[in-house]
Amino acid sequence: MSHQTTAETEANRPVSRLDRIGIPRELFWGFVAVLIFMIGDGVETTFLSDYLQQPEGGGLPGATASFATVTIYGVTAMIASWFSGTLSSIWGPRRVMWLGGAWWVVFEALFLFVALPAHNATLIVAAYGIRGFAYPLFAFAFLVWAQIASPTKMRGSVAGWFWFAFTGGLPTLGAAVAAVAIGVFGMTQYGTLVLSLVVVTTGVLIGSVAVREEHGLKPIADETVENPRSIKRLGEGVDILWRDRRTLAGGLIRIVNTAPQYGFFAMFPFVLGPATPGGGFLSAAQVATLASISYGANIAANLFFGVFADRFGWRRTITWFGCVGCAIATPLWYFAAVSTQSFAVTATFGVVYGILLAGFVPLSALMPSMVEPKDKGSALAILNFGAGGAAFVGPVVVTILFPLVGGAGVAVAFSLLYLAVALLSLKVKDACDPGEQRLRARSASAAETVRTPA
Repeated sequence: MSHQTTAETEANRPVSRLDRIGIPRELFWGFVAVLIFMIGDGVETTFLSDYLQQPEGGGLPGATASFATVTIYGVTAMIASWFSGTLSSIWGPRRVMWLGGAWWVVFEALFLFVALPAHNATLIVAAYGIRGFAYPLFAFAFLVWAQIASPTKMRGSVAGWFWFAFTGGLPTLGAAVAAVAIGVFGMTQYGTLVLSLVVVTTGVLIGSVAVREEHGLKPIADETVENPRSIKRLGEGVDILWRDRRTLAGGLIRIVNTAPQYGFFAMFPFVLGPATPGGGFLSAAQVATLASISYGANIAANLFFGVFADRFGWRRTITWFGCVGCAIATPLWYFAAVSTQSFAVTATFGVVYGILLAGFVPLSALMPSMVEPKDKGSALAILNFGAGGAAFVGPVVVTILFPLVGGAGVAVAFSLLYLAVALLSLKVKDACDPGEQRLRARSASAAETVRTPA
């Protein structure tokens, strides 16, 4: 029996309270594990780069610290985002989660207890950069697991809960834990990093022991695949990009999804904040607060749009709320901020953008549902790779366009990117999409009405 058929039979089981809010009860502890893991992973986000430049943190030059925490870490995370899907096809999601969890703990321990005390810049950069492989393997492997194990009617809700747990931990609650540990309890930055290791280890143990739903315990490729556990399958999934162009379109949509978000927060210090020529109207603290507010709005909206899309339709939600909504909200946010010079107005439009950004949540349900069971891991690998790629594309667009057209031109360019993927999204369809099913039912009902005389 294929995974998809097995997942569909889950729809006939007794409905629990967790099911009613969109969480398959067998996967509940997996969502908890991802939240705790990402809290621990996010503890360092607000201070690590600065800490590495201090004498006790290794005394790295600013460029080296940035290279370790942004460039190397980002590249390794993007690569691992791809492998989270393809390795799940070969080994099964739970083993990939084990690998990601063990990888994080081992290389963080090497970073904290060997590299930092030795003040060895090469070892610090290497240990931290290599650790970047870990969190996508743990978190995104669970996303694969959750999607293949969920009934079709719940996949949008499941995607919403996953992104709620993921972004709730990184950076939101992770940064809050750091603020409380350092600001309230007076812990050192090094001690706070050790705390993050404890938190992550807790998440790893929960994810490794408490979640035993059957789909995650075996390769997700179905019985039609020869040697599903063969490591050679790592490269085979790439051909889905031309075998099923919908996956290529979905990957491009995922890149554009959050690229402007990363781009705006790379640009805001230079157009609104203290780095603006002549001085901006926002302080560095207000720029950080603005990010927290927009992220917070997005986290709450992830849950809403996950449930909403299971009724309105996955593709329709992506097109109208995600693509078109963000195409409107992006330039409005920038021009409202520049014209009013008001933090309150800027924050309000940031909330609007954060809410509409959650319109892309159903893409995590749509991508694996529209392909054959043997290709689900590959489809999710492309989706996850797009999530990592967005962190690079957004700042690159700013780097290239800002000197040429300024902040206004960048805002318009981001809006045009959203409109471009809105057109692409019209091609990303699947018969399992609740919206497509309702449209077919209405068409059939209308046709029956026409055939039946009054």
